[in-house]
Amino acid sequence: MEFMECVTKRRSIRSFTAEKVEEAVLRRVVQAASYAPSWKNSQTVRYIAIEQKELLEEIAQHCVMDFEYNKRTIRNAPALILVTTVANRAGYERDGSFSTSKGTHWESFDAGVATMALCLAAQEQGLGTVVMGIFDEEKTDEAVGIPVGQKLSAMVAIGYPDEQPIMPKRKSVDELLTVIK
Repeated sequence: MEFMECVTKRRSIRSFTAEKVEEAVLRRVVQAASYAPSWKNSQTVRYIAIEQKELLEEIAQHCVMDFEYNKRTIRNAPALILVTTVANRAGYERDGSFSTSKGTHWESFDAGVATMALCLAAQEQGLGTVVMGIFDEEKTDEAVGIPVGQKLSAMVAIGYPDEQPIMPKRKSVDELLTVIK
């Protein structure tokens, strides 16, 4: 699949078939995401893939702040990937001081870049994804046991699509781009 086709055909998928995503495919997707750029090449983004139905149900029931779209999506997905970052590393110097005025912003930035790479790699493998940001980090940590020193950045439902949503209207390049000459 060509890059532009991959980017323009990717959609947020909230309905999946029951087909399991093989671990080898998940590993290829995460391997591709590992090439995403990061703050000073810190590579602080980590991934937790959950397939266990009981845990998916617990997350849907107790960890998404009663947001119905996320509940339904998680219950329908064969897998959920938790995107985490190693805390207090991106954007910092080794002495613990911030390198820029953006402070901890770089943790989220790195997680976002890596998550987009993950979603595009999934698309290339014939998988669908949707990135979810409405969740209770503390409750999710309790349910899953996120490793000490890591912070939850996003949840990504992943599986084989059972829908083909239409492309939402996109803004024109003229609306998005300012060129200063």
